[in-house]
Amino acid sequence: MAAGIFHGIDIPFARHCNIEPLGTEPGVCRLRVEVTPDLENNLGIAHGGLVMTMLDISMGIASRTLASGPVMTVDMQTAFLGPARGVLTSEGRVVRHGKSITFSEAEVRNESGELVARSTGVFKAVRPRPGAMEGGD
Repeated sequence: MAAGIFHGIDIPFARHCNIEPLGTEPGVCRLRVEVTPDLENNLGIAHGGLVMTMLDISMGIASRTLASGPVMTVDMQTAFLGPARGVLTSEGRVVRHGKSITFSEAEVRNESGELVARSTGVFKAVRPRPGAMEGGD
């Protein structure tokens, strides 16, 4: 699967970060990325922004699978639990889905399966403005 393409949606920033989809199912999204030097911080580990991007996209796409359209992140809380190196995977899951608001959670793990970060998020279903690109997430 191509980097940056998730559930049929092109997310340019994800493509820029080489984040790849592993798969989706209703209420769930899995991603992966290989941490390369250009994605590291000055400590030689994955930049927190990369990890948060994986969490945000995995929760957003998981939410979108139930929302039947674009969603926007309203709130996101993240805890960094360990250094992120090597190949990282994330899984986002819907906790509760309503008509316009979805509550989701996600985790990022390293290739040894150790928990690197965890997040919760609130996502709002949005209607694209006329003439605007259909996307969100």
